[in-house]
Amino acid sequence: MSTLLLNLDFGEPPPKKALEGNAKHRNFVKKRSKAPKLHSEPPKKGETPMVDGTWKTPSFPKKKKTAACSNESGQPLDKKAAVSWLTPAPSKKADSVAAKVDLLGEFQSALPKINSHPTRSQKKGFQKKSSKKNHPQKNAPQKSTQAHSENKCSGISQKLPQKMVAIDCEMVGTGPKGHVSSLARCSIVNYNGDVLYDEYVLPPCHIVDYRTRWSGIRKQHMVNATPFKIARGQILKILTGKIVVGHAIHNDFKALQYFHPKSLTRDTSHIPPLNRKADCPENATMSLKHLTKKLLNRDIQVGKSGHSSVEDAQATMELYKLVEVEWEEHLAQNPPKD
Repeated sequence: MSTLLLNLDFGEPPPKKALEGNAKHRNFVKKRSKAPKLHSEPPKKGETPMVDGTWKTPSFPKKKKTAACSNESGQPLDKKAAVSWLTPAPSKKADSVAAKVDLLGEFQSALPKINSHPTRSQKKGFQKKSSKKNHPQKNAPQKSTQAHSENKCSGISQKLPQKMVAIDCEMVGTGPKGHVSSLARCSIVNYNGDVLYDEYVLPPCHIVDYRTRWSGIRKQHMVNATPFKIARGQILKILTGKIVVGHAIHNDFKALQYFHPKSLTRDTSHIPPLNRKADCPENATMSLKHLTKKLLNRDIQVGKSGHSSVEDAQATMELYKLVEVEWEEHLAQNPPKD
């Protein structure tokens, strides 16, 4: 092997390189090399660094002892005493509940007062009081309703006579030998005896016997008489829905070819109280002429001119009114079956 040659130069070291960079960087490096060493502890609040490496604490004016007392009583308060309800609860578990209650009470006391809504019990009490106060006012409407009902009942009783009529019909003989009774005149009066309908009726069949002695119908009465079909419609329009009074009324309905409800029919030939008043047997069928003479002291169906259906209808209504109250009470307890 060839000999290892070391080229070592033990001369002076090379000169330090000049500071590189611009002037701003060189100034920063110089300042950093001259900066004092920092303390190991962090600076306290309010301290400022000095040139020699120490920290300067600013001087504060001493507080007077009286400044610690903020109450009028002079008791010292802590920094947290100004907002006492914000103080946290104590760490002890035993006092945690009490502390929370105190904290809640203080918090609520600090809030502005708000008008709370009444509870259910308060509402009930208020309603009871108001009902007691208004109790006399409730009696007044009750009295007014009672008076109204009484007026209503009296009004109904007054309207009942308006729904009551009396009817009487006169018939002529038609058919073989005039044995068939056909309607030739019909009269209807109201409760007070006023005439509602009085017309001569032309039978659909040929008249064989006018029966003038009893009916009062003559040939001239049929000249301008109303045809049976038209007259029947007019009569039924009046009778429908009303209490119909008549004497032996089944004969009138038969001539009209009509059936009226029994509950709305009053036949004076079958009213026992009326017979008792006339000193007649209760179950006997008494004539209208006899009852009128006995109870009303009036003569009807006299003379040779025949009967008047208007006069008979008025007499029938007057006879019924003599026993109306007693007979209606009887019918209310024993309603007739249709």
